[in-house]
Amino acid sequence: MIVQIALPLVLAFIMFSLGLGLRKADFVNILKFPVAFGTGLFNQVLLLPLVALGLAHTFGLSPEFAVGLMILALCPGGVTSNVLSKIAGANTPLSISLTAVTSLLSIVTVPLLVAFSVGHFMGDSGPKVDATKLGFTMFLITAVPVAMGMALTAKSPLLVERIAPGISRTAILLFAFIIIAALAKNWGVFSSNLATLGPFTALLIILMLCAGIASSKVTGLGRRDATTISIESGVQNGTLAIAVGSIIAGTEGQTLPPETVPAAVYSITMYIVCVPFVFWRRRANTRP
Repeated sequence: MIVQIALPLVLAFIMFSLGLGLRKADFVNILKFPVAFGTGLFNQVLLLPLVALGLAHTFGLSPEFAVGLMILALCPGGVTSNVLSKIAGANTPLSISLTAVTSLLSIVTVPLLVAFSVGHFMGDSGPKVDATKLGFTMFLITAVPVAMGMALTAKSPLLVERIAPGISRTAILLFAFIIIAALAKNWGVFSSNLATLGPFTALLIILMLCAGIASSKVTGLGRRDATTISIESGVQNGTLAIAVGSIIAGTEGQTLPPETVPAAVYSITMYIVCVPFVFWRRRANTRP
């Protein structure tokens, strides 16, 4: 199955590429940016899920789509947020530090909160979520590849410097191929909900980008830190969200379960919304 088997493997490869860009110093950087790190962590771990929960109720999403949106909101930023921060001229070490820590936290937070979300929106009709099993699965496809990437970087930094760009590009291309293949096989479900979920996911991204700017102003942070926090708040790991949605749905006959559709739509709207934002912030960050 494309989503059930191939996507977790591609996700593991993407997380390995993330590990190649991590150093022990990235975790130490938390001490260098305590206020910025705390602000970004609050936005991503607490504020984003609350905003998604509020939007799901306000707009009356179906239970499956509401669960899918919550899964997306619970996921960390991933490699994409690091790349966008770099392009925007933001505080890239802060972005990497936030991604590293939230990726590790997600092994615990995502299974527990996904189980809550399924019970909250779907009740007894929802799939049974084994939080322990889901946490172990996430550990295997996220933490282990990241650790392998970090270990390779520590052992052979010159080799990693040569191969890391190619590995990152390959990971992005593989993800794009998997998503396109999955959408092609389940185009009816995707296209019939694109008009609803497209503006909806775009609104979620816009709200969190604005929340990142606003919270940074409240905490007195500079432009580069504010840009990083905004991107980390608004950009989530859609690959992980689709993989988790597929795992909890456990459907053998569907290539793209309903719980994964919000993340699939988000994977498109995220670029539409974030690319103009990134270049706007790039101009702001390069001003004296």
